[in-house]
Amino acid sequence: MGLKIKIILLAVVPLVVSTVIIIYLNQKSARDLAADELSIYEFNLVNAKKEALRSHVEIAMSAIRPILEDDSLGDMEAQEIVKSILKGLRYSDDGYFFVYDSNGVNLVHPTQPELVGENLWLFKDTSGNYLIQHLMAVAKTGGGFHRYIWEKPPLMEQEEKIGYAIMIDRWHWMLGTGLYLGDVYQELAKAKATMNANIRRSFFLVSVVASITLICVILLGLAINLHEHKLADSRLKALVQRFMRLQVLEKRRLSRELHDGINQMLVSCKFRIELAGNKLQRDDDKAVVKEELIKAEGLINQTINDIRQVSHDLRPTVLDDLGLETGLKGLIDQFQERTRIKVKYSFKVIDELPDEIEIALYRFAQEALTNIEKHSQAKNVILQVWQSQQRVIFECLDDGRGCSHQSTLSPGIGLINMRERIELVGGDFVFQSQKEKGTKVSAILSITSPIMD
Repeated sequence: MGLKIKIILLAVVPLVVSTVIIIYLNQKSARDLAADELSIYEFNLVNAKKEALRSHVEIAMSAIRPILEDDSLGDMEAQEIVKSILKGLRYSDDGYFFVYDSNGVNLVHPTQPELVGENLWLFKDTSGNYLIQHLMAVAKTGGGFHRYIWEKPPLMEQEEKIGYAIMIDRWHWMLGTGLYLGDVYQELAKAKATMNANIRRSFFLVSVVASITLICVILLGLAINLHEHKLADSRLKALVQRFMRLQVLEKRRLSRELHDGINQMLVSCKFRIELAGNKLQRDDDKAVVKEELIKAEGLINQTINDIRQVSHDLRPTVLDDLGLETGLKGLIDQFQERTRIKVKYSFKVIDELPDEIEIALYRFAQEALTNIEKHSQAKNVILQVWQSQQRVIFECLDDGRGCSHQSTLSPGIGLINMRERIELVGGDFVFQSQKEKGTKVSAILSITSPIMD
């Protein structure tokens, strides 16, 4: 066996063996990671749906509470009003509320009115589940969830559903609502298919790269000497550096999300507690102080949930529920309440904005107000959003201490995140500041511009 052949074998055999091992380990690791991510995604998705159900029931209770607390109404009259209200309450495409008395008689069912007046205490779904009894049981514990199978309109096909129920104590009625899980399972199946496709694509690309590398090594080994090992080392180092850069970029993205989201809520919680402390020192009513502490507790609970779903709460729920204009107004109201800084707010946008632009502007406003609160010592703020043809312009101007030039600013992550968040959606970020003359941050975004990955 010639020297060249030995050199080729010395290079090729370890390469082939190591490549096969790496591909195997890579595929195994990718599949294990995909399974873990799917499990976490399903858990977070179902929890999010549960919280949505709880919120819907709380809203329904808020709608009927004035009737329940009105002692001037007789039971019969009050019951008819409550049933009428609940019958008319709907949400999303197929969301409704149902009511049963303590004996299992249906009192309200908007989608299947033929059930009203029927005693369903002994009714079982297709899996043999006494669903009314179980819903009643969890409702009597103060509210709870239960899975069962029910007919989904308009085709009335059997589908798994998760329900949430509470008791209307005045008449011992059970009030509940439910959410069909078909969409959840479809979303999980889609996520699983996407992950499997990515794994297959990764396997194909790795195999192609490995094959090309193997051919190159064989061809080059016929013409060159052992110096090629050094070249291989340099290529490997470049590959490692690229991998490390990708890790840094991913960490930066995660850092930005943590800073713009969770950190802001923690800051709000801090100021809530400080506000409660200030009110306590002023001997304000304990109920007022308690209300502030309850709000702080709510912020902490929300922060915990956001940490558990750190990858998915990329869109603030306030934007879904109320829209960007009202969401910004809520931010400003909280800001004024904490800081006593007056804010003049203007929102003049005609077209519906894409989701990514709404999120970017909302987070941009959060960061701008936080920076004003921490650093500016301002007394007045002007925050305005308006549309000019196919562009949306955001400006936030304060009358604080400002700075003579940007280099005097501390290199905090906030300003960097503001710039990166706007540039990520294809916008332009402008920062202007003069010492003792305030600071203005602006963002100009095109509604029709493509989003950069």
